[in-house]
Amino acid sequence: MNYNFTSVPKVFFGEGALKDAASELSVLGKKALIVTGKVITKTGLTKEVQNILSSLKIESVIFNDLPGEPDDKMIISGVQVFKSENCDFIIGLGGGTPLDTAKAISAMSVLPGKMIDYKGKELNGNFAPLVLIPTTAGTGSEVTRYFVFTNTGTKEKLLFKGDALLPKIAIIDYTYTISSPLSITLATGMDALCHAVESYTCRKANPLTDMYCLDAVKRIFKYLPRACADGNDKEARKNMSLAAYEAGVSINGAPTTIIHGMSRPIGACFHVPHGISNAMLAVECLRAVLDGCYEKFAALALAIGAANESDDPKTGAEKFLAALEKLTIELKVPTLREYGLNLEEFAAMEEKMAGDSVASGSPANCWKVLSKEEQIGIYDILRKK
Repeated sequence: MNYNFTSVPKVFFGEGALKDAASELSVLGKKALIVTGKVITKTGLTKEVQNILSSLKIESVIFNDLPGEPDDKMIISGVQVFKSENCDFIIGLGGGTPLDTAKAISAMSVLPGKMIDYKGKELNGNFAPLVLIPTTAGTGSEVTRYFVFTNTGTKEKLLFKGDALLPKIAIIDYTYTISSPLSITLATGMDALCHAVESYTCRKANPLTDMYCLDAVKRIFKYLPRACADGNDKEARKNMSLAAYEAGVSINGAPTTIIHGMSRPIGACFHVPHGISNAMLAVECLRAVLDGCYEKFAALALAIGAANESDDPKTGAEKFLAALEKLTIELKVPTLREYGLNLEEFAAMEEKMAGDSVASGSPANCWKVLSKEEQIGIYDILRKK
């Protein structure tokens, strides 16, 4: 069997990674569009990037009009700035929203038509070079071939993909994540955990992705509680950044499954942050598909020390699920009710959300594929908690 393993050409990891990567930036272009958020701009990190670009005689312009998670309107606004300012490469700086938006701008500055025209298609083209610099540890967008955005017309959260979306350079300095508040640390950390678990238990998993996933899951179970308890814990931050990278690389070849399929519609319809909706869903989604591949879930339990070699696969898998549930309780992952969602409105949207989930294709990556009705049942369970 042949394996698909796709990654970024150059990755700079560790404290001071931006300075280490400076010489590589000089060959990408003469004017950069820096896609970031207003909060990151205020911290001075955007200015730090601009100063390095200036030292290389590279001009730059900032696009930080990112009021929420990416949508088609936000992306088209960025395309207009990219073109009007005559930029020739893009730097994404921040969490998942700036990084995904940077990818989308890179693609749509070349591709004709509307974004919705490319639904379900592989994106290809001579896109503007990308440099992605995460300030959170979780989305893995800095090393993936995907971006997610909401189509405002249909309230669909769509996953677009293509190898052409991979950045030329990923710069991962874990010290940039230290300022992330608890809510962001939790959301992005749980996103990374879902990436790793789903990729490991995906139909397309292979020995290369398995190696990264197992290591990522071990790191996250150990270090996410520490990062949430003390944001200044550098060892925890470093290991979470590494785990997010590992999980991100893995989903390029072995993509996400049921959790992400069901999570995106919650984000699109109710604007729940992606990592939080993943965390809300994780236990019940995996409970429903556990018997599709007991052996893989049991291996995860062994990796985190929740099971013994003598446990049969079913027992081991159940021990992993129990450990995951314990983690979500420890980290105080909110229920739909605790988050403040209107539960009647949620019930009214369950059929649409389940339909959108099935249409995304992600749940079909599970060894046990759930029907639309079974996914509605999971939404019901969440709503009644």
